[in-house]
Amino acid sequence: MSPMLNAQMVTTSTELAGYHVVKNLGLVRGIVVRSRSIFGQIGAGLQTILGGNITIFTELCEKTREDAFELMMQHAAERGANAVLAMRYDANEVMQGVTEVLAYGTAVQVAPNP
Repeated sequence: MSPMLNAQMVTTSTELAGYHVVKNLGLVRGIVVRSRSIFGQIGAGLQTILGGNITIFTELCEKTREDAFELMMQHAAERGANAVLAMRYDANEVMQGVTEVLAYGTAVQVAPNP
């Protein structure tokens, strides 16, 4: 089983309150590529007729971001990090109906401030 990073040690900031960087371990990332199923497309199509939040796609997007985030944390832990700074998400359409979601940041080792 791979070591795991605590999600509370991941921040979009360039510093983590109460800690200082001991070692920079470089870029880490988690990439997930997903496609919409025909059933999801039909369900989403029906929801667009009614208007409002398209919950099928919202749930798919949230799950995909969560999976990419988990992969990024795993990658960081495998490098020996106990924190990730400047974490970001990016998404690109690879082809019609297929989207890549990327979670990335800088893996670091931090220690509590004295």
